[in-house]
Amino acid sequence: MTTKNPELEVFNPFDDSHVGSVKINSASEIEEMLELGFRLHKENPRGLSAHRRIQVLQKASSIMRKKFDELSMLIAAEGGKPLIDARIEVERAIDGVLSCASEISNIVGNEIPMGLTPAAEGKLAFTTREPIGLVLAISAFNHPLNLIVHQVAPAVATGCPVIVKPADDTPLSCQMFISILSEAGLPEGWAQMVCCDVSLAQQMVTDQRIHFFTFIGSAKVGWYLRSLLPPGTRIALEHGGAAPVILDDSADIDALVPKLAKGGFYHSGQVCVSVQRVFIMGDQTAEIASKLGDYANNLVVGNAIYEKTECGPLIRNKEVDRVDNWVAEAIKGGAKLISGGSKISNSCYAPTVLLDPPKESEVSKSEIFGPVICLYESENLSEAISHCNSLPFAFQASIFSNNYSKIIEFFNSVDASAVMINDHTAFRVDWMPFAGRGQSGYGIGGIPYTMEDMTKIKMAVLSY
Repeated sequence: MTTKNPELEVFNPFDDSHVGSVKINSASEIEEMLELGFRLHKENPRGLSAHRRIQVLQKASSIMRKKFDELSMLIAAEGGKPLIDARIEVERAIDGVLSCASEISNIVGNEIPMGLTPAAEGKLAFTTREPIGLVLAISAFNHPLNLIVHQVAPAVATGCPVIVKPADDTPLSCQMFISILSEAGLPEGWAQMVCCDVSLAQQMVTDQRIHFFTFIGSAKVGWYLRSLLPPGTRIALEHGGAAPVILDDSADIDALVPKLAKGGFYHSGQVCVSVQRVFIMGDQTAEIASKLGDYANNLVVGNAIYEKTECGPLIRNKEVDRVDNWVAEAIKGGAKLISGGSKISNSCYAPTVLLDPPKESEVSKSEIFGPVICLYESENLSEAISHCNSLPFAFQASIFSNNYSKIIEFFNSVDASAVMINDHTAFRVDWMPFAGRGQSGYGIGGIPYTMEDMTKIKMAVLSY
């Protein structure tokens, strides 16, 4: 008699309503997945033909377009991302798949100069790029489709078999994308989804058959897993941060307030580059605080599946409690509450603006990952930059200013992988480099950069 696999049940984080379920894989099934992926690479070291990969990805994008509404609602239901933003995520995911297809033509090598020394005379050398091998991806909940696309589609594009483990809270979008790839003609085994407990996932990470490991999630987990990797396994880590913003006295307040709000409250702050720490120079602090607070107070908070919702739930109720405790700690330490500062329900937290929370409070020194923006007064640009660079992690940063000398000084001095000028820290397009520094990550994300990571160089030297 065959025993049915247990299932992981998926619930809407707003009201705990049931959304769906996925099969939990056993240790033996995971072994079969690993062996299949490894064998496919060994038997096809250059992967599927380029034209076939292009065909699969292009067809997958067409299927995604047909399933646009279904994918959008699934993201909203299982991940709590407002439907208006879920639709944007699906659009990005479709574009990402097409970007992978078009980027295949850029998987190229180059000629290596010879004849520069007597020993190199009469030789011709060139490089090519080939698939690195079996890819293992572990993903996060906050972009349950687009993050999967960023980890899986580049593997398909480069000719690497890939096994992906989605976040336990949001596996359904991943399951649907893997199914779409199969429907688009990707042969069995080239893209597999696994659902398992932490111990089995850890075993996969340490398996000698894995050639490339890509992880999106907490720094604590990511750095720990890196320490377990066998020799030779390449890795990319994407963690979080506490994104800083500087506002100088030349900035347009009416223009920047909606951008700050978008960057801080998008997906209720559950983004690794959410606006969190805003350093204000000049006499505009009271005005900015008031206008940002008013903006926050007018945001519609509720079930993400509804059209009018602008801020959805946090992914788990315990996260709401954590954010509430951190905000209370900051207020007790002297922060002024401008807006929010309370739980709306067990699953939702009010969009919150704090003025001058203590530097030692959790909201000032740790990634909040909730709908909270902290404002600080700074004497000058140098002081503000010093505060920006005071934490052990760094990702994206931004400055609002019309003073080019200050913009350049900030760009040259801030510890960040990307600087947004007159825009919020959460801006991203999927073909740009995207990377954390320090504790915030390792390696460079973004579709072309990930595809480069998933290939390796091989050189030929001809003597004539």
